[in-house]
Amino acid sequence: MRLWGKIRISVFQIIVFGFAGLILAGTLLLMLPASSREPGGAGFEDCLFTATSAVCVTGLVVRDTALCWTGFGQVVILLLIQTGGLGIITAAAALATFSGRRIGLMQRSTMQEALSVPQVGGVVRLTRFIVLSTAAVETAGALLLLTAFVPEFGWKRGAWYALFHAVSAFCNAGFDLMGIRGEFSSLTLWAQHPCVNIVLILLIIAGGVGFLVWDDLARHLYRIRRYRLQSKIVLLTSAVLVLLPFLWFWGFEMKTLPPSSRILPSLFQSVTLRTAGFNTVDLGQISGAGRSIMILAMLIGGSPGSTAGGMKTSTAAVLALTAHTVLRRKDEVTCFGRRVGQDAVRSAVSILFLYFFLFYSSGLILSAIEKLPLEACLFETASALGTVGLSLGITSSLGSVSRMILITLMFLGRVGALTLIYAAQPVRTSPHCSLPLEKVAIG
Repeated sequence: MRLWGKIRISVFQIIVFGFAGLILAGTLLLMLPASSREPGGAGFEDCLFTATSAVCVTGLVVRDTALCWTGFGQVVILLLIQTGGLGIITAAAALATFSGRRIGLMQRSTMQEALSVPQVGGVVRLTRFIVLSTAAVETAGALLLLTAFVPEFGWKRGAWYALFHAVSAFCNAGFDLMGIRGEFSSLTLWAQHPCVNIVLILLIIAGGVGFLVWDDLARHLYRIRRYRLQSKIVLLTSAVLVLLPFLWFWGFEMKTLPPSSRILPSLFQSVTLRTAGFNTVDLGQISGAGRSIMILAMLIGGSPGSTAGGMKTSTAAVLALTAHTVLRRKDEVTCFGRRVGQDAVRSAVSILFLYFFLFYSSGLILSAIEKLPLEACLFETASALGTVGLSLGITSSLGSVSRMILITLMFLGRVGALTLIYAAQPVRTSPHCSLPLEKVAIG
C-alpha cells in the first residue's frame, strides 16, 4: 500500500501503527485532569502503562481503576478496552462499513490479516457479524450482571459496573471496578456468587474462542463436520485448557473449602487463564505447582482472531500435533481428517521460541533489577505477554525500566510477535534457487 505516493506500508505495519496510535491517544486522554482523581492529573508513565494495558486487553494496573480514575477516566479505559478487544482494524472497518463507505481490496486484505481469516472473500460480512454479535453478547451480559450489582450498589453505580465488567470480561481485559475493600481485591468477594461467576465465565469464553468459531457456530451450529479445521482445533484445545487447570484447582488448591464450594472458584480461575485476568481467589495462597500451571496456561493465551492475546490455542495444538507426528514417524501433520500445512508448523515453532525467549529473559531482567523472587517476575512477564493481567501484587511497585518491559510485552502479546517482526522487515520474494541440503542430527 502506498501513502502520499511515495511511502510504502505493509499490512503488518498498518496493524502495528494502528495499535500504537490508539495507545498514544489513550495516554493523552488519561493525562487530562478530568481523568484522574489526583490533583493536576496522572503522570505520563502511569497513563502509558494503563492505556497499553487497556488497548492490549491485559488488565495489569499500576493505579487502582476504581479509586484513582474518575468517571471520565473509566469511560476512556472502557473505550480503549472495547476498541483494543475488537482490534483497531476491525473497529475502523466497522465504522466504514456501517457508514456506507466502499471497502477496497487493500482494506479487505488488512482486515483479513487482523481477523486471522484464511481468505479475503466474506471478510466484510464477517466484520459486520462480529460487531453486531459483540454488541448483543455484551448487552446480554450487562443485563444479567444488573441482577447482582444493582442490589449491592444501587441503580446508577450498579448499571455502570454491570456494563464495565461485561465489556471487560468479553474483551478478556481483566479490568474491574471493585477496588480494594479490606483484604479483598478484584472479584474475591463474589467468589461464590453464581450469577456473577457464570456470566463472566461465559463472556470470557465467548470473547476468547475467536470470531471464526462464532461464524461456524452461527452458520452450522450442530453440524460440526462442516466447521473449519481451525474452529475444531480451537474448541477442543480450549476445552482441554479449561478442564485440566480446573481439576488441579479443585483437587489441590481449594482443599480448605467443601467439595461443592470449590466448583465455582476452581472453574473461574481456570477460565480466567484464557487471558481474562480476573481473580476470585487470593493468588498468594496458590501453591508453587499451581502457579507453574498458571504461567503455562497464560502463555498459551486465547485463540486466533479473538479478543484475547498470547501464543494462541491453535499454536499449542499444532505443536502438540507435530510432536505426535514425529513420535509416530509419520510424514505429515494431520488432524480431523485434514492435513496441516508446513507453513503453520514453521510459524508455530517460531512463535514458541519467540514467546519463551521473551517471557524468560524478561523475567530474569525484572528479577535482577527489582531484587524480587524469580517466580513472581516470571508470573508477571507471562501475564503481560499472554495479555492476561493476573499478578502476585508486584506491578505497582516496579520501577520505570521494569514497567517499560511489561508495556513492550503487553504490546507484543496483543499485536503478535511475528506481526511486529514482519512489520519491521521489507517484503521479500522467494528465491528461485535452493542451497545444497545437508542433514543435521537432532535429539
